[in-house]
Amino acid sequence: AADIAPVHIRREEALPKFLLVDGYNVIFAWKELSDLADADINAARDKLLDILVNYRAMTDSDIIAVFDAYRVQNHLEETTEYGPVYVVYTRTAQTADAYIEKYVHDNRGRYDITVVTSDALEQIIIRGQGAKLLSSREFELTIRDMNEQIRRMLEENNRRVPGNRMDLT
Repeated sequence: AADIAPVHIRREEALPKFLLVDGYNVIFAWKELSDLADADINAARDKLLDILVNYRAMTDSDIIAVFDAYRVQNHLEETTEYGPVYVVYTRTAQTADAYIEKYVHDNRGRYDITVVTSDALEQIIIRGQGAKLLSSREFELTIRDMNEQIRRMLEENNRRVPGNRMDLT
């Protein structure tokens, strides 16, 4: 019998994960955020960012929220951090879609990228670039499911702790 050398299976190293969120697309796709935006767009943006911060705590993806500033005169591209979430405000004459498309194109193969948008044309372009896609509605359902899991975990934890308070004796 011939000696057969062991076959070494090369495991692919997991690529770092990035979730790119088309901020205003999500805001206006979710009723709760859209209603808030009707009264105060800044409050709706902050609420979405709070949701993304909570989501980041439950996932291994870095998150980039992208907001259009293309109608703002003389606006330069601006990147800030909102807790663990990166926030990008595009430059004048640049849409969030254009920023996301360029990011995906420049980083495909380096990162495992998922884009959250319900823009139909954007979805086609993103898929063509090799990124994954979540519609704004699918992402909303994902967030609701995650919140429900957290609620159940907290209820279960509260049941395990008698009287739900610390015994100091």
